[in-house]
Amino acid sequence: MRFISETSSDGVREQLFTLGEIPGVLWTPEGATSARPLILLGHGGGQHKKAPDILARAHRFVAECGFAAVAVDVPGHGDRPPHEEYGRIATENQARVEAGAELAPLIAEFQALVARQTVPEWRAVLDAVRQLDHVGNGPVGYWGISLGCGLGVPFVAAEPRVRAAVLGLGGASASAEEAARITVPVEFLMQWDDERVPRDQSLALFDALASAEKTLHASPGAHAEIPAFELDSTLRFFARHLA
Repeated sequence: MRFISETSSDGVREQLFTLGEIPGVLWTPEGATSARPLILLGHGGGQHKKAPDILARAHRFVAECGFAAVAVDVPGHGDRPPHEEYGRIATENQARVEAGAELAPLIAEFQALVARQTVPEWRAVLDAVRQLDHVGNGPVGYWGISLGCGLGVPFVAAEPRVRAAVLGLGGASASAEEAARITVPVEFLMQWDDERVPRDQSLALFDALASAEKTLHASPGAHAEIPAFELDSTLRFFARHLA
């Protein structure tokens, strides 16, 4: 892991880093010297590690909960170069949708493919970050919706260090098998009028989760219209299960 830059704002320390070819950012309380809970944040499609919603969540996890938070750019996003194969598939999928194909199954298949790369990458990031004195081997949580859910379900299923997860805006088309291996507490967000993920697919993914403790938060509105108050709920959720 190589740190590129460091800044501080309102008590939050931000460190940009690279781990091999993976660009990432770590947020911790300013002056932190001991172990603490860590949240891995999975950004949405077309976004990046410092997208406004990711940045806002990270700062609140750090400032209000004393947690650490980390996010990395998914292949083909942010500071990563274009990915030739993923770009080709995305172009083909767009053409298929314009020709009348359903969007949700194409998204699910694409995310399942990308997850084969991101799951080992994210596990490597956890390995590296938890070796730092100001993060340490505390409990780990995962937050990811939309693309962050499609990639997050297989990650949470494969990573035993994750003790709680917030997921949502995703469907069961390609994730049901992995969801059935998730047993940690889950808070699941969905939009009742989601134009990208059919309602029955979101409910099916929630149903597939094997967690004994799971809650469904359904709000009216389109895919990108998750209410601001859901962030407050997320903070309480992770505080209960990781603090």
